[in-house]
Amino acid sequence: MAMDVSAAQHFDLLILPQTNLILLASVIEPLRAANRIAGRTLYTWQTYSPTGAAIETTSGVPIAVSGPFRPGRETDPLFVVASYEWRRSLTSQLKMLLSQTARHRDFVAGIESGSWLLAEASLLDRVQATVHWEDFEDFASAYPQIKLVRGRFVIDGKRITTGGSLPTIDLMLELIRRAHGYSMALEVSRLFIYEQERMEGDLLQAPAIGNRRMLDHRLEAAVKLMEETVDTPLTLSRLARRVGVSARHLQDLFNLAMGVAPHQHYLALRLNAARRKVIETRMEFADIAAITGFNSSSSFSRTYRAHYRESPTETRRRLKPRDG
Repeated sequence: MAMDVSAAQHFDLLILPQTNLILLASVIEPLRAANRIAGRTLYTWQTYSPTGAAIETTSGVPIAVSGPFRPGRETDPLFVVASYEWRRSLTSQLKMLLSQTARHRDFVAGIESGSWLLAEASLLDRVQATVHWEDFEDFASAYPQIKLVRGRFVIDGKRITTGGSLPTIDLMLELIRRAHGYSMALEVSRLFIYEQERMEGDLLQAPAIGNRRMLDHRLEAAVKLMEETVDTPLTLSRLARRVGVSARHLQDLFNLAMGVAPHQHYLALRLNAARRKVIETRMEFADIAAITGFNSSSSFSRTYRAHYRESPTETRRRLKPRDG
């Protein structure tokens, strides 16, 4: 998927008191990182609380908000972010506001305990959803009309739910991947040196971007080899032989755990490395092409433009080289 350079995507965040800082950061920081990596504003966001007062987080650090949650006919996606004691904020007015605004939004996401608020507003009826593992049985009992599943996050049409802070990072990486491509999502995850622990049932739920603790040690070895051979990419057959599997089996491992074919991950690594050189150095493009495994400047430029929707020259002109 090529990177979209159209107008920035805006998100509204409704934050409830006693939300964890890390949960809020799990939503916002991947977006901020994507903006930084792209060198342009891909995402904007605005925060609200039920009353307009600053949010007192579980750590005692207050979070300023733009104002009270009083939506009109906004169509931007809405994230409902909550951790503990969410019932204290759940008024009939808030349920009504959530129900009304969901009619217009591109999607509404319940982040951790935000799933409970969506359920209370009847926004998860007859859709698949997930919740924090500690709440699973209670949630299932309280809302039998909801198709509760055990997953890190669940996207079902215009409803999204997550099971905690790290699953929320998984979700944000997936949203970034869908909007701006695998390469961008991979680079965001690598910026955080993000690693996620996986269980078999999680494979179809999470994007596995940049994952290093993989189920199969041969897959991990293949990814490491790719990172070490950006300048001289190995063919799929050679890569498979080096890690002790068939080329077909390696493709299956990548598709299952990473959600992409091996060549897509390899190309994302090379393009990300090339883009950093374009932005952060004054190297000739021919030299950048050579050290990132492209056989010519023209091939590099074509691939770069197809992926980033601008030429290396345009990127360098737009983003002046950074020191260090």
